[in-house]
Amino acid sequence: MPDAGVIRRKYVALRGVMDERSRRIWAATEAQATGRGGFNAVLRATGMSSKTLARGLRELTAGWRMAQGRLRRPGGGRKPAKLLFPELGQALENLVDPVTRGDPDSPLRWTCKSTRRLAVELAERGLDVSHTLVAQMLREAGYSLQANHKTREGASHPDRNAQFEHINATVQRHIRRGQPAISVDTKKKELVGDFKNAGREWQPQGRPQEVLVHDFLDKQKGKAIPYGAYDMGRNVGWVSIGVTHDTASFAVSTIRRWWREMGRRTYSKARSLLITADSSGSNGNRVRLWKWELQRLADETGLAIHVCHLPPGTSKWNKIEHRLFSFITQNWRGQPLLSLATIVNLIASTKTRAGLRVRCMLDQGHYPKKIVVTDQQMQTINLTPCPFHGEWNYSIRPSRK
Repeated sequence: MPDAGVIRRKYVALRGVMDERSRRIWAATEAQATGRGGFNAVLRATGMSSKTLARGLRELTAGWRMAQGRLRRPGGGRKPAKLLFPELGQALENLVDPVTRGDPDSPLRWTCKSTRRLAVELAERGLDVSHTLVAQMLREAGYSLQANHKTREGASHPDRNAQFEHINATVQRHIRRGQPAISVDTKKKELVGDFKNAGREWQPQGRPQEVLVHDFLDKQKGKAIPYGAYDMGRNVGWVSIGVTHDTASFAVSTIRRWWREMGRRTYSKARSLLITADSSGSNGNRVRLWKWELQRLADETGLAIHVCHLPPGTSKWNKIEHRLFSFITQNWRGQPLLSLATIVNLIASTKTRAGLRVRCMLDQGHYPKKIVVTDQQMQTINLTPCPFHGEWNYSIRPSRK
């Protein structure tokens, strides 16, 4: 009686190097060589179907030769799903892009369109295909996995470009006259503690810095609020680290500290100060407290303060964003901000080959929210709107005596 175990061992040793046709021809050869009972022995040893082995015997006996590069006769094998379901391509595109494809009521309009979910939805429509085929068809149709791309800025003001030109001309004029021109803004608030900080830094192999899994506010350490003033004429910056709230009082207090610690010595003959700022946040052009505090600063310093706000929705073009804040982020990448002292030291150590230098100090003052500036107080502000968009460009001079 044929030894199926021997045939099995041969098959296991050879099947990895044989294609479909080679396996059935080899199996037919073994069945013939084994003699009586060889057919069933080969079936038990290889697990092939009787039809496959019989086909191999017919090919071996007839001396039939397959065309070069083929494993099956022309037309053999399972028919492609695209032939079985001619409507498959259109049905898939209707699911992937329901609105433009004329199917706004598609059940997948408001869900994640994964290949498995698409395959399930197609099966419910009588098109039983695998998720791998769905992925293949999507690629062939020109689809790919893509993230959202930030390119649209929403509605823009018709004078947006003109405002940028006005700001640029005003800044250049102040710098030529030797007058200070600063860009101000609030950097992203940071949790203080053993939390993950984006980016990577060099560490011993296999020994990354371990931090907490969840970023929950540590009420004892609180959060840090960096507000900066960047001197556009000298490429130096000042950052105050607040610990309470990002208010207009805190913003102007930072400008005041910059003037006392850096600006006054550098611009000893200054008669005016130019500030460029966003149109929103604590230094927004509609914030009454911002203008009230600037009036106090003008009275204290004797400077005429000129303000130019960037048009709404254009904060990323504020000079301080890409000339100061971006380098601070690079400098502390991958380092947990364990304490306020750590944050101050990391910011103060920020430097660039272009000569950027930064000073940083902790501001532990209390800046309450919701301070109301009355109409009567607003009338006391010595504010002069600029003829060009006075809501964005204005001057605040020391109070009249």
